[in-house]
Amino acid sequence: MNAAPDRVLAEDLDRVLAAPLPWEALEGRRVLVTGASGFIGGHLVEALAWLNRRRPGAGLRIHAMARDLDRLRQRLPWLDIPGEVTPEIQDVTHPCHLDAPPDIIVHAASPASPRHYLQRPVDTIVANTEGTRQLLELARRGPARLLFLSSGAVYGDNLLQLDAIGEGDFGRGDPLAPRACYGESKRLAETLCRAYHDQYGVDARIARISHCYGPGMRLDDGRAIAELLADILADQDIRLDSDGGASRPFCYVSDTVLGLFHILLLGQAGQAYNVGETRETTILELARTLVAVAGKETHLSIRAGARQGVPPAARDSGHFDIGKIRRLGWLPRMELEHGLERTLASLRLQAAIPGRGVDADRQGG
Repeated sequence: MNAAPDRVLAEDLDRVLAAPLPWEALEGRRVLVTGASGFIGGHLVEALAWLNRRRPGAGLRIHAMARDLDRLRQRLPWLDIPGEVTPEIQDVTHPCHLDAPPDIIVHAASPASPRHYLQRPVDTIVANTEGTRQLLELARRGPARLLFLSSGAVYGDNLLQLDAIGEGDFGRGDPLAPRACYGESKRLAETLCRAYHDQYGVDARIARISHCYGPGMRLDDGRAIAELLADILADQDIRLDSDGGASRPFCYVSDTVLGLFHILLLGQAGQAYNVGETRETTILELARTLVAVAGKETHLSIRAGARQGVPPAARDSGHFDIGKIRRLGWLPRMELEHGLERTLASLRLQAAIPGRGVDADRQGG
């Protein structure tokens, strides 16, 4: 008998599927998700599998691509693999040979955290370039619809200090900067998607994702919110690597995934859509909110400049203009305080499962 997701995740998945989208368009489809052992890719697989469970006639055939079967099972412990989900264990840069052509491809395979892509810049570049080309060729042969998960990093530095960054608001990017392996390869992958659409008619769509958090995220990826969550769960003082003045728009993962489904089901081929929160929160405010929602104000302090972590990005403020995806019917709904409460609750539930404590969670993804 299939296991069940934890209470928090089940509620989040039900909320995704309650959205008024044409879910019937997915019925009987074969879907390939790359990066399935990662944060967002794994959540997409969970949502598709939950759709099959909640609608027994849906008949989705889900293929989850990852480089390591054990890590895939660790990321998706409540799913039957291979049963509900067919594992495709390979590098995304190699040709993919499924038992039948996919109808939908979601490309989520790429190191996404600064800590990981700064350690593996070549891997990051080829996952976003050669990996994207391989999947576009697969979509071309299908034919299949492809959704590429890009990033706000493609916008470069916010030289004009825009509060709301639209899909056409590009700044400067130094191709020799340490972080260029991520932003520049995402840009080229987007160009490949548009080129395959223009030259071959491939239905390629692009989601530019902003800062995302929630159940299933790794606590060792170097991003501020992950480091703060790790401090809270370890019951130790919050340590910041700066004065905490930089602001970020934090979007809850189920809101992000619902945005991806809007693009997949209602968007236009050859187009890019911003997916992110519009409310910005400083890192110091985030730390204070986390301490409050965890109920630890009486014994935890916040120390600015105490951590020597990954250097912050050059752009210290700005959020997405989400007018384009809003016209598809999507808006982020989860308030930060509630989202942090849910994230902490899910992490604690996972920590209570033998073999899946905080240390085990840090190794997953």
